[in-house]
Amino acid sequence: MSKKKAETRRLAPAKINLFLRILRKRPDGYHDLASVMQQISLYDEMTFSLRSKEIVISCPGADLPTDEKNLVYLAARKLFDHAGYSGGVAIELAKQIPLAAGLGGGSSDAAATLLALNDLCSLGLSKSELMKLGAKLGADVPFFMFGPTAFASGIGDRLQTLENTIKFSMVLINPPFPLSTKSVYEKLNFTLTKKENNYSIPRFYALGDVIRELHNDLEAVSMKMHPELADFKRLLINEGALGALMSGSGPTLFGLFADESSARAARSAIVKKVSGDCRVFFAQSL
Repeated sequence: MSKKKAETRRLAPAKINLFLRILRKRPDGYHDLASVMQQISLYDEMTFSLRSKEIVISCPGADLPTDEKNLVYLAARKLFDHAGYSGGVAIELAKQIPLAAGLGGGSSDAAATLLALNDLCSLGLSKSELMKLGAKLGADVPFFMFGPTAFASGIGDRLQTLENTIKFSMVLINPPFPLSTKSVYEKLNFTLTKKENNYSIPRFYALGDVIRELHNDLEAVSMKMHPELADFKRLLINEGALGALMSGSGPTLFGLFADESSARAARSAIVKKVSGDCRVFFAQSL
């Protein structure tokens, strides 16, 4: 009999929102939205090692909690409780995706945890069961199991596949300050967004289609809170981006480029023009 695998490694990708409309605030405090979400080649790296008991989290080099305040811990606990699994696991999380950045890093880590431990511990849950568990951890978690591209509606929990989407290259600028999703939503003006809106799924056959659809209802709110975000957006355009947008509730901005070489050249130029506290990434759509 083969020895049971005791360790596995996973990559947890970041996401960007190519399109984000906030339709209205619901009685339960959540917001209905319409969004196109895209996974990208910026990853956290995770290592899962089985142990006899306890969930132990380590995040070397990152100022993150390692107890139940950590979404990865919560994901492992929720999965083990749901499956009646009595063993433990050590999880090492090497963060590359910036924190509180609008890139979904925590949600992606939670999704990777559910998928990895379901395999490693031979729990046998279906993907739809894992997505339901993930939805209890955060609205974006199911997307990272569904991806790599989806049209999200409801609170982000209703996901539909986008067929035949094109691949593209981008540069991301992550400013040296976090933005609280809660505070951005609290400042959003709902006078125009209370009526029922139904958005059809956009079709991205060419990069021009993606550029035309770029929109984020939260961008103006975040830029009012941090006017320098507009400077970063202009910088991306000035360095050749065909379109630029803030992702999620920010503060990360991304610019889409005609090809990989122009994106890489723009990243090199931008690194020299921003402060050392800014992080600048090249990435591609998955």
